[in-house]
Amino acid sequence: MITRLFPRTTRFSPSGEQAKRRFSPLTWAARIALLLCIAMPASVAPAADAPVQVTLDASKPGAVIDRNIFGQFAEHLGSGIYGGIWVGRDSTIPNTRGIRNDVVAALKALKVPNVRWPGGCFADQYNWRRGIGPERKPAVGEPNTFGTDEFMDFAQQIGTDAYISVNLGSGTAQEAAEWLEYMTAPPDDALGAERAKNGHPAPYKVAILGLGNESWDCGGAMSADFYVNEMKRFSHFVNNYNSAQRMKRVAVGPSGTAPTYTDAVMAAWKGRSYSWGIEGLSLHFYATGGWPPHLPSAGFDEKDYAALLKDAIGMDDMIKTQSAIMDKYDPEKKVALVVDEWGAWLAPTPGSNASSLTQQNSQRDAVLAALSINVFARHADRVRMANIAQMINVLQAMILTDKGKMVLTPTYHVFHMYVPFQDATFVPLTFDAGTYTTNGITLPRVDVIAARDKAGKIWIAVTNIDPKSPATFGVSLAGVKAKRASGQTLSAPKVDSVNTFDAPNIVAPKALAAKVASGKLTITVAPASVTVLGLE
Repeated sequence: MITRLFPRTTRFSPSGEQAKRRFSPLTWAARIALLLCIAMPASVAPAADAPVQVTLDASKPGAVIDRNIFGQFAEHLGSGIYGGIWVGRDSTIPNTRGIRNDVVAALKALKVPNVRWPGGCFADQYNWRRGIGPERKPAVGEPNTFGTDEFMDFAQQIGTDAYISVNLGSGTAQEAAEWLEYMTAPPDDALGAERAKNGHPAPYKVAILGLGNESWDCGGAMSADFYVNEMKRFSHFVNNYNSAQRMKRVAVGPSGTAPTYTDAVMAAWKGRSYSWGIEGLSLHFYATGGWPPHLPSAGFDEKDYAALLKDAIGMDDMIKTQSAIMDKYDPEKKVALVVDEWGAWLAPTPGSNASSLTQQNSQRDAVLAALSINVFARHADRVRMANIAQMINVLQAMILTDKGKMVLTPTYHVFHMYVPFQDATFVPLTFDAGTYTTNGITLPRVDVIAARDKAGKIWIAVTNIDPKSPATFGVSLAGVKAKRASGQTLSAPKVDSVNTFDAPNIVAPKALAAKVASGKLTITVAPASVTVLGLE
């Protein structure tokens, strides 16, 4: 979690007057033209009157969209862990070894590739030893009843890889090394034997290791050079002892657009010796519409809708900026750019504890999620992992819980609809995104991506950003034999519609099918909607 907003390459400035549509009486000539279906020039044309022509060429595949860009993030913050995942073995809420059954079932459906834990800023003050064994040692505000063994049990229950962020801020390399030894060593090792004594003889698999978190701020306020020296020590001494799992290491990356950390880490990587290495560089990006987070997560207007999405699509420029720096040292793109915190950071839900970062999740969040995933897909050659913040009850969550109740958010539904894009091959396409303008804010009107899954099936995701007008897409399918398309579309009565415990299906996907005629797929989608279709 970040504690302040970094500079952005894309800023929303709330200037300009509210856009107004003006209608003048039609002349007889205009009426005749309309009757004859002749298109007349207009200063403001409804989006539905301008079909989006999309050209797809499946003969020119791009990079593989790594399934890890659909990763999740679970931090010891608010009720993200306690109440969200962990209810305890004695809870009346249905659970398996203290972990909520309803949450596990929902996450399994997403095919979650990895979960980052225990933080975030929390990771740089976490003492793993307080969270193992039969007698836990509570810290201030942290009971430690959900520790290493519970997290690994959770990861195994939902079928995901573990992304462990070690304490590089206040901890030592030896403490981190012993934590990895506890998790991955065989049971004849002293720490492996301790794990076995705690009920887990088989070594755990740690797929990803985070070497600190935001070390330029909450992770220790370190200079780039100081961090690099610390990171190299941790990379060398914190080892994985489970040969069944290759472990990738992720270094701390930039503070906003500043090049300092990226330059320092990548220069060190280029000149590295055999004794250390990294496979990823972290980047954090939150859409806020302006710092501090102040936009409401429900009950907002069209200006706030556009302001947040304008901020969100700034992710593309951020990735381009940092990728260009990485390319200087790593033109073969061996080191992945890992966007391991991203999403909407909004004003806390009224009446909630502000420090818990609880917020509602609306159709606007669904559109934001789709646009962000599309950005990652377009940069799939460099962006090979991402983790939305956060998984349950915190920030742009997949799931909200309240005691025994659970509800799936619009963001959850987008992740579920996009499952076919996991490890699919990006298929380039061309289209004119057009523009949507309101209150002096201009955005693309639409967005589209396509990919081919491992079975050879083509998937297309279309997003209509315009909250007032439907959008029609005509997709030319060069080199694709298809007769029809089917999938799901996600829309809502209003852009600020949310799912609640009493009304959990206000925003829910609906089936959608369309025919392919003469090599072209034509579909019309609702305003502010996300649609995913597979060609058949």
